[in-house]
Amino acid sequence: MMNKRFNITGLCVSEYHYMVDITERLEKIKAMIDRGDYFVINRGRQYGKTTTLNALRKYLSDSYYVVSMDFQRQMSSAKFKDEHSFSVAFVKAFIDSLNRNDCPDHILPAINELKGIIDEDLDLVELFLNLSKFCGALERPIVLMIDEVDQASNNQVFLDFLAQLRGYYLDRFESPTFRSVILAGVYDVRNLKLKIREDIEHKQNSPWNIAVDFNIDMSLGADGIAGMLNDYAKEHEESIDTITIAQIIYD
Repeated sequence: MMNKRFNITGLCVSEYHYMVDITERLEKIKAMIDRGDYFVINRGRQYGKTTTLNALRKYLSDSYYVVSMDFQRQMSSAKFKDEHSFSVAFVKAFIDSLNRNDCPDHILPAINELKGIIDEDLDLVELFLNLSKFCGALERPIVLMIDEVDQASNNQVFLDFLAQLRGYYLDRFESPTFRSVILAGVYDVRNLKLKIREDIEHKQNSPWNIAVDFNIDMSLGADGIAGMLNDYAKEHEESIDTITIAQIIYD
């Protein structure tokens, strides 16, 4: 078995890395999802966004179907050139995410029906009509999580995509849609503006102004560091003053 290590780059995985117990953080995020909140997790690089989303996907699996997407990995710049390119790429990434999360067999017919629209002349309106139909066909609510949304933030198609999400959110009591949508990135997409003509000075309000504030503490505290050091000490059968060292590291 591979020894665990302290990881400072990319995703942390509990089987391979010493990790902070973020159960309390996940409980607070789930409470937002249970309320049906749409929100943004925007923090700097190496702040634990992707690790938190990965843990959240597993934490929610008993209550929700979770579609966890990554625009950096699944959506190249070429996919944002027009609505059709984006819509086709989004459906493929959406289905890929469901399949990677070991979706149960009984939702395969709904997935296959969604897969059938890939060859059609898709635009954003048709995309969301079919996503709404998909959400309505399942017995559990769907949570959509999109990491690395900065990949798309300079594209008008992405802004139009956010506007569609907003429209379905406002109509959520009449038309099936996602229970919650979480966007993650370095920048807060709530600050993006939707252009209404070529003159860049004339813009509408952000299409993501439905998002609630995300005030959950994502920082690594001394207690969390001490927990990792305790795991290290136990695994290596060493005696360490974890409280003192953790405080020094935190400071």
